[in-house]
Amino acid sequence: MNTKVFLAGATGAVGSALAPLLVDAGYTVYGSTRRPERTTRLEQAGVVPVVVDVFDARALGEALMRIEPACVIHQLTDLPPALDPAKMANALAGNARIRDEGTRNLLAAALAAGSTQFITQSIAWAYREGAQPYDETQPLDTHSEGNRLVTVRGVVSLEAQVLDAPLVGAVLRYGQLYGSGTGFDQARGTSPLHVDAAAFAALLAVQRGARGAFNIAEDNPVVSTEKAKRELGWSPNWRRPLVGVER
Repeated sequence: MNTKVFLAGATGAVGSALAPLLVDAGYTVYGSTRRPERTTRLEQAGVVPVVVDVFDARALGEALMRIEPACVIHQLTDLPPALDPAKMANALAGNARIRDEGTRNLLAAALAAGSTQFITQSIAWAYREGAQPYDETQPLDTHSEGNRLVTVRGVVSLEAQVLDAPLVGAVLRYGQLYGSGTGFDQARGTSPLHVDAAAFAALLAVQRGARGAFNIAEDNPVVSTEKAKRELGWSPNWRRPLVGVER
């Protein structure tokens, strides 16, 4: 296989788990980072590093035109380690900017480069209060206030851009992440999700040509993940095998 994939946010928690899955599946993976010192880590994972900032639309566009990826995967976030409460207020605004402006730049670059598939992470806790479990057809909480409204507006912008774009777009609404690189060792929140299972969902979305929104979380009474199980063949129990360890 020589299908090219551009993984934005390749050194983040989900990106770090996803990159080797894509490589092992036979994709040629180009992974972005803003920090040159992280390129060695990407190379060791079999990824071609691309040092670029998603807010530099020109440089991003030039990079994707050079690569011509068939698929672009958006795993970019801007959150502090372990979601440090002292830093979250500022981080929420930065993360919303990534979801809005960053997604706009990444989509424009993908379309200009001829990409036909775009997959992005979103969140599974932005639903408007109502009957549970929430499925993907239920409305998002656009009537909220304060920091939650900042978050929800970013999510709405991201999802609308991807789902309305003239390509095969998929939105993965992740639950609260835990596991390697997340800052949390144990399941947390109402809709927990191990980072390995999050990455597995993204791999399946690429392979299945997924279109639309999917809740991605461990079984819980708050959000339904039946669509992801049915259409993607996804399981919340999936974990990446440890190298050199017999199972």
